Amino acid sequence: MRSIDILTTLATATLLHSAHGARPRPSEANMTAPKVILDNDWGIAQFIPYLIALDAGWDILGLVSDTSDSWALQTGLHALATLERGGLSDCIPVYRGADYPLLQTPNRFQAYEALLGTLPWEGVFKRENITAEAEGGDPTSGDPGRIVRAAFEMPYYGYPNATFAEDTPAAMFMVEQVRKYPGEITIYSGGALTNIALAVRMDPTFAQNTKGLFIMGGYVDRMVQQTTGDVFQASLVSDINFVVDPEAAKIALSAAFPKITLVGNAANLLISTQEFLDEIYEVKNPYSELVHAYYGTGLPFWDETAAAVMVDPSIVTDSVEFYVDIDTAYSSPYYGYIRPYQAALMPPGLRSVSYVNNLNLTALASRIKHSVQYPKGCADLASL
Repeated sequence: MRSIDILTTLATATLLHSAHGARPRPSEANMTAPKVILDNDWGIAQFIPYLIALDAGWDILGLVSDTSDSWALQTGLHALATLERGGLSDCIPVYRGADYPLLQTPNRFQAYEALLGTLPWEGVFKRENITAEAEGGDPTSGDPGRIVRAAFEMPYYGYPNATFAEDTPAAMFMVEQVRKYPGEITIYSGGALTNIALAVRMDPTFAQNTKGLFIMGGYVDRMVQQTTGDVFQASLVSDINFVVDPEAAKIALSAAFPKITLVGNAANLLISTQEFLDEIYEVKNPYSELVHAYYGTGLPFWDETAAAVMVDPSIVTDSVEFYVDIDTAYSSPYYGYIRPYQAALMPPGLRSVSYVNNLNLTALASRIKHSVQYPKGCADLASL
């Protein structure tokens, strides 16, 4: 009952709340550029998706933080810090997302693991580790409202001076913007789908009035990869963005978005190497410094791949349409797993998505490299 009351209160507040922006944005003069809201669990080097959108000439209405790898407060502060580092704080607002998933909590998640096995990558629900946080690790479990400043006390980085946009919850911001620009806004999700699910429930016209939804997540062969590789390989397909909030993923994937694109397995195709990071760093700027120092090697360009597919569908070399569902049975060993169907075998009420299978990796790497080496600034956005 409490969850219903919260949703009702938010929906009522949205109806009474007049549409507004957090601050003047130079890009408001650009009426023809594609519009996007980027929802992600931002980190110290997880800013490339918004650089890709800017590089492609897209109009970023705002960034939204969510709880997935860490709590939404901490990931939002990372978004503010990276924008500030690149001189983009004055033209791209950041909205704080919901602290908790719709149902999941650290205790609930850890109880599930005790019964049905450990998830290789536990994200925000990894047990609280004060030692790791003192060394600069983002907070996990514990209090979602606490801030770990050590995560910002590094070379090339710093705790942000900029603040979240007003006091507007992320889901409310998305609803307001879609009402302001019906049919024009693409929603990008690189983290959990909590904020998007809340927006869908707050406004029954929200999903249908967007331009579409792009999601990083949805690994269709998790079971095979989690048994045939080592623990690190298994962690790469943990699908934490869905597992952190399976109920939100189910709501989002059944909503009336004009088009939903899933970038799951394909997001693991381009792996970060030291050679590529060194290549990016041949052009020195605040963002290339952060990427070179903190992105790390051996990990896929997950969120970057989904952003590149969003702005340039031509890099997709193979995709398929199928119907999807998310297992939301807490007692299931596949809680949070994606379940794909063909039309002849699916249960009623599902909708189809476009699932990306393969990509032009040369074009993807080139887009990532260019967006980091030559990042757009507020002055560039004002001149569009």
